[in-house]
Amino acid sequence: MTSQTTIDEAGQGGGASADPSQPGPAKGLRGHPWFTLITVAVGVMMVALDGTIVAIANPAIQKDLGASFADVQWITNGYFLALAVSLITAGKLGDRFGHRQTFLIGVTGFAAASGAIGLSDSIAMVVTFRVFQGLFGALLMPAALGLLRATFPAEKLNMAIGIWGMVIGASTAGGPILGGVLVEHVNWQSVFFINVPVGALALVLGALMLLDHRAENAPRSFDIPGIVLLSGAMFCLVWALIKAPAWGWGDGKTWAFIGASVLAFAVFAFWETKVREPLIPLGLFRSVALSAGVVLMVLMAIAFMGGLFFVTFYLQNVHGMSPIDAGLHLLPLTGMMIVGSPLAGALITKLGPRVPLAGGMAVTALAMYGMSTLDTGTGSATMSLWFALLGLGLAPVMVGATEVIVGNAPMELSGVAGGLQQAAMQIGGSLGTAVLGAVMASKVDSDLAGNWKDAGLPPLTAAQEHQASEAVQVGVAPVPKGVPEAVAAKITSVAHDTFISGMSLASLVAAGVAVVAVLVALLTKRGENAEAGAGVGHI
Repeated sequence: MTSQTTIDEAGQGGGASADPSQPGPAKGLRGHPWFTLITVAVGVMMVALDGTIVAIANPAIQKDLGASFADVQWITNGYFLALAVSLITAGKLGDRFGHRQTFLIGVTGFAAASGAIGLSDSIAMVVTFRVFQGLFGALLMPAALGLLRATFPAEKLNMAIGIWGMVIGASTAGGPILGGVLVEHVNWQSVFFINVPVGALALVLGALMLLDHRAENAPRSFDIPGIVLLSGAMFCLVWALIKAPAWGWGDGKTWAFIGASVLAFAVFAFWETKVREPLIPLGLFRSVALSAGVVLMVLMAIAFMGGLFFVTFYLQNVHGMSPIDAGLHLLPLTGMMIVGSPLAGALITKLGPRVPLAGGMAVTALAMYGMSTLDTGTGSATMSLWFALLGLGLAPVMVGATEVIVGNAPMELSGVAGGLQQAAMQIGGSLGTAVLGAVMASKVDSDLAGNWKDAGLPPLTAAQEHQASEAVQVGVAPVPKGVPEAVAAKITSVAHDTFISGMSLASLVAAGVAVVAVLVALLTKRGENAEAGAGVGHI
């Protein structure tokens, strides 16, 4: 960790030291390291829970609000996209105005947006407030890390981040279980309402416990054009990927958005070389290892988030599980990530990042291949095996990628590099949902009519086939009311078999992405600043 001159929130050094790695004694509870850890853990727990709890609620939201497959994708994509394009900017806002202020604003806004989602009566409102959740979550996450770095002495910082990581891991693992209980016994709205009291607790604790720390050399300007260009590029790309199944991959509108995305990325890259304080200093990417680390995070998130998107629909709509049962079946995945993370950290410390990261992605590829073999008759033991293997494979990447990125960046750009790592993961998650969703939709569209005909079912009109395809893409059998039981069974069989074929192809694509990630991982290495980055990498 570098030495920075800091000033306290009153601007007079009352309780903040000149070196945030060696802070002065706190006066009372405010600024106390362990109370600071508790406070930021409560805030970040809210975001970590939201990452997995919403996946359990998606089928209920889709059914209650009559949402399409693309609409459900945007519940995830809107959140991740807003979070991804805002993280680096939010980190700079914290550096400029103070991490305490940005943390409190982030907590308040995230809780308020969650409450608004619970009150929403249309899918458009849900997606809109999910975007606001992403924006406020981006304020909260880097600010929480900045507060820990400024509050804890160097010899205790790794312990603090380790405990914080355990909180995040436990929240991630508990999300499906809590989500299942709430969806089954209350309603899907309660999944979002639960963030309101948690956010209120974090706000009260933050107001009482947190001490502000700011660097004297904090940025004085913001790269507004860079923010606009990057946001526009990502929006155009993800929008094209989501709409392509409906428009067609050869349609002019699809390629117009893809072309606009490429152009915006190119202009963004050019602008970043000209602006005095760029959003992302492109000089960072002169390091091959750092660039490989960023690409690795994107590829990992594509395989993980994209593959996981279909699992809840598979468990609930194909296997007929309750939300609670679906959450329990996902527990091996998140549980193994918790167990595997400290083991991966020790292995990376001993061997360096290259072998553990490549091995982790190889195990991830094997797990995704295994998930491509799931069908309507697969038992719980087999499912749990592949889910656990996926969690075990992902653990080294989650732990080690920030060490690779931050450790190979100049120390004065370590904060930007940390934000880049988080943004890469969020962008990858958004792209994964879009890309694998497009694969699923395309496969269902191509197979459904033939499977329907082979089952001897009455032919569908074009409009009926389109409606049936949208239902099948989320594992729902489009059984009309009043049809004989034998016909309903045939329709259900066709729908589930077609869904399985789409999910299998999407899982194979995810496995292929993971194989590419293995090769990228071989380009990584520990950097000169690896020890400084190691504390951040466990988040």
